[in-house]
Amino acid sequence: MSSGMSTMDEIRTGANTLGLDNLLICHSTSAYPCDPTELNLNMFHTLAAEFDVPIGYSGHETGLSTTVMAAALGACLIERHITVNRAMWGSDQAASVEPAGVARLVRDNRVVESALGDGVKRVYDSEIGVMQKLRRAPSNRDG
Repeated sequence: MSSGMSTMDEIRTGANTLGLDNLLICHSTSAYPCDPTELNLNMFHTLAAEFDVPIGYSGHETGLSTTVMAAALGACLIERHITVNRAMWGSDQAASVEPAGVARLVRDNRVVESALGDGVKRVYDSEIGVMQKLRRAPSNRDG
């Protein structure tokens, strides 16, 4: 269910009407293209706190960085309009992604997904040499 053009009360009504079983809510602002200041990506937190369902993202902005951010914020599904040429006639062409952009979006989402990690702090093998070079033993003056 898309949340575009909807108030929270309308989203609640839609969720209650459809039921939460097998429901996915896609956060969306239905402007073509959507100004980044109107994306309100923190709505992921609001929707997730209120509804015990997966939350996705239906993006209508130009560019890809905010869509990648949506994935980093936890969107379980990404929906973007695709076109062969953004210069073509149509109401959503400017907000659509061309094939090369789709490839970049997938690549960047995978990079961000791996960069998020597991939340466990550790010293990586790649840090050992730097640590040995830059750390100094504490002295009596340090303490």
